[in-house]
Amino acid sequence: MFVAKVTGSLVATQKTASMVGHKLLVVEPYRLDESRRGLKSAGRTFVAVDTVGAGEGELVLITQGSSARLTPETKNLPVDTVIIGIVDSIHVDQQCVYAKQEKE
Repeated sequence: MFVAKVTGSLVATQKTASMVGHKLLVVEPYRLDESRRGLKSAGRTFVAVDTVGAGEGELVLITQGSSARLTPETKNLPVDTVIIGIVDSIHVDQQCVYAKQEKE
């Protein structure tokens, strides 16, 4: 599993029938920065199937490879990356490195 930020969405009007109705988002994996007090981009992007209703700007939990096809929503789909959670907070070495800001 990886932490990633949703940076955009993808629309494909022509696709295999099994993918019709599945929301596709562009995600950018994040990692701890050198100080271990914050997060920074890992410098790559993926297209992920959204199974939890994530939105742009949110930090999410993703899984890749064959594990991406182990959710009820993605079983038997031709997917390699899936969003399986929305991150509320991340703590490392007893410090909060990320806390979700609630929308007002």
